[in-house]
Amino acid sequence: MRDGLFWLIPLAAILAWPVVAIFGMRTRARIREMEIRERIAMIEKGLVPPPEKDPDAFDRIMRRYDRPRGPGRYRRIGIILTGLGFGLMMLISATDELRNGLGVGGLFVALGLAILIGSLFDQTEQPPASLPAPSGGPPTAPPGGPSQPGTAGT
Repeated sequence: MRDGLFWLIPLAAILAWPVVAIFGMRTRARIREMEIRERIAMIEKGLVPPPEKDPDAFDRIMRRYDRPRGPGRYRRIGIILTGLGFGLMMLISATDELRNGLGVGGLFVALGLAILIGSLFDQTEQPPASLPAPSGGPPTAPPGGPSQPGTAGT
């Protein structure tokens, strides 16, 4: 009987793995929910919540969106596709099928050259390299400007 129960250990591990995974997912979901509730409470109290748990990661993500998307990006894509096309031409032509190699590789070469030529006509304006740092204080009203609401007539 002792020799016949050796399969119970792998079976218990196989059955326990989904239970542990589900428990971990539920725990992470509860923690995330509590973080969201904390953030909402801060906003309701008028406090400014931090951008993310990891400010460096937040800055890295924001830099991705601040990158210029100008003609240089399309030039790189055009050069890569043209090189890929020439490579396919040589690879397929090496199998004594010159006609097929020129057809398949030529398609990528033509596509790459079209993107490359299109990038030469792209005249998108590049954003400045560095943006000025925002001032730390809130904007102030000009002197003699409109008064605060509710203070008129007092």
